[in-house]
Amino acid sequence: MSQDISRERTNQKARTRSDLLVSAGALIRAGKRPTVEEAALAAGISKRTAYRYFTSQEHLLADAALETLRPRMDEMMASVSTSDDAHARVASLAIAMRRLAEEYDAELREMIRASLDRSVMPAANDAPRQRGGRRLEWIRASIDPLRDTLPAGSFDQLTNCLAVCLGIDALIVLRDVCGVSGEDAEQLMVWMADALVDRVLAETREI
Repeated sequence: MSQDISRERTNQKARTRSDLLVSAGALIRAGKRPTVEEAALAAGISKRTAYRYFTSQEHLLADAALETLRPRMDEMMASVSTSDDAHARVASLAIAMRRLAEEYDAELREMIRASLDRSVMPAANDAPRQRGGRRLEWIRASIDPLRDTLPAGSFDQLTNCLAVCLGIDALIVLRDVCGVSGEDAEQLMVWMADALVDRVLAETREI
């Protein structure tokens, strides 16, 4: 097989997967929980082909939700990459994640639902199932100016703690449990993130 043919097949697979994700995302935003078959039908792709990319409904829904957010978050991270102020970078991340979480509430709740469904279904290879890897990447990028300042353990601890107070999970608690939403929720998320950065910096100075 020539390299050109191989490359074209690879590109075609990427386009097919993207078409399925776009189709599923549109259906989610319309208030539906599309199956693999429904997403395939809307995208004009055969059911058999669709199942080569997504083995289950929850697999499709989780990936569709994440794909919807990815470009916006990548743009946001690029916009703050020129600053060396970790507080400002984390605040920008908190604000962006709150606004995107409210804008894409349906998709992100779908991602959580799919994750919860996976947690009660044993993996075929008994490997742990995990979501949120992209969130951790964004957080690590936001506090990157502190990487050479903090001990490795403290950097990882700060990353994990920020993951608790940033994103759809925190927003659901603030809105559904505490009754706080909009800019008030945004301010609380920024406050929590700032407090964590201050704490880890204070602990580092004491060492």
